[in-house]
Amino acid sequence: MTARPPALANALRVVSGIALLARFRTAGFARLGDTRQAFLTSLAPLLAFPCVSLGLSLLGGVGGAFSDFLMTVAAVLAPPVISHALAAAWSREAQWPRFATAFNWCQWAIPLVAVLVFAGFGLAWRAGVPAHSSAILALFVLAAYGLTLHFFLARRGLDLPPGKSILLVLAINLGTAAVILVPRLLAGGIPATPG
Repeated sequence: MTARPPALANALRVVSGIALLARFRTAGFARLGDTRQAFLTSLAPLLAFPCVSLGLSLLGGVGGAFSDFLMTVAAVLAPPVISHALAAAWSREAQWPRFATAFNWCQWAIPLVAVLVFAGFGLAWRAGVPAHSSAILALFVLAAYGLTLHFFLARRGLDLPPGKSILLVLAINLGTAAVILVPRLLAGGIPATPG
C-alpha cells in the first residue's frame, strides 16, 4: 500500500476536521491545527476566491470590481480581527489560533449545510408547503445553524463561558455586517427623511 501524498493527506485531515466540527465534535479542532501557520493556511482560500473574482472582473471590464473586492476582503478579515481583540481582552490569546483556524475552515461547511437545508425545504414545497414560507423557514434554519456553529466554536475553541461565547458571536456577526453595510451606505449617501 502506497502512502498518500502530503498535500492529499493534509486536505483529507482538513475535510475531516470540518466535518467533525460541523457536527459539533470537538475532535475536529485537533485536525485543523492551532498554530499561526494553521490560521494563515485556513485564511488563504477565503482570500483566494475574491482575488480570482477581481481578476476575472477586471478582465471583463466590470466596474466597481475593486470596491467589491475590498469589501469582501474586509468581510473575511473582520472575524479574526474582532475575535482576536476579544480573546486578548479575555486572556484567551493563546487559544485564539485554534478558534480562528476552525472558524475560517467552518465557513465552508455553512454553504454545504445550506444545500441540504434548501433541498429539504424544496421537498416540503413540492409536498404543498407554500414556497414563501418554505424559503423563510429555510433561511431561519440556516441562520440558526450558523450562529449555533459559531457559538460552539467560541465556547470550545476559546474555552469561554456561555455568556462570553454569545457576546463573541454577536460581535463577530454584527461587526462583519457593519464592515459590509456602512461603506455601502456612506457611498450611496444616507437618504433624507421626509419632513
